[in-house]
Amino acid sequence: MGLISNGTTVFDAGAMASGFGGSMTFIKKLTASSSASLSFVDGSSDVVLDNTYKEYVFIFKDIHPATNGVTFTFQVSTDSGSSYGVSTTSTYFNAYHSESGANALNYEAIADIANATSEVPIIREDKLSSDNDHCGVGIMRLFNPASTTFVKHYIVRTQANHEAEYSMDSYIGGFINSTSAVDAIRFKVSSGNIDSGTISLYGIS
Repeated sequence: MGLISNGTTVFDAGAMASGFGGSMTFIKKLTASSSASLSFVDGSSDVVLDNTYKEYVFIFKDIHPATNGVTFTFQVSTDSGSSYGVSTTSTYFNAYHSESGANALNYEAIADIANATSEVPIIREDKLSSDNDHCGVGIMRLFNPASTTFVKHYIVRTQANHEAEYSMDSYIGGFINSTSAVDAIRFKVSSGNIDSGTISLYGIS
């Protein structure tokens, strides 16, 4: 079954038609089960994270921490995961709305990174909830990680349950400040394990 818009086929049999920015190819899905971290390493366990694609997309589904009030983060490696902690600069802002009606749109300086090697928050400031019915979701786009000419840009959008019953809609963007090829990426929480959830990796051609 296809999707047609204004007489033009956009999707056909689940695949994006040509002329719409390229196709999306599934590469690997990792499933957390009391996991300290989830890592995608180029060349390991069928993972592709090299110059095969100029853009990679990570989709986070139902990320549920074992510990309440944690930050969901990532970091990258340029040595196939032997070490993580490449200098990164990022910005972070979000909108929130509580079950009681409180709301705001904020730049979150506490969650930004200024050319540091620390973990990069994508669900911020120790607020991801471990309540049984809470989780976080999102999408991350990583551009041209294999480039040895330019720094590596990324854009992230996440939505999560704050531990104090808020909806947090967050926007993160930045660059990995290295001209070395990025060949691995690790996702984790700031304390304890990722109790459950999945992260799927796609390449965009």
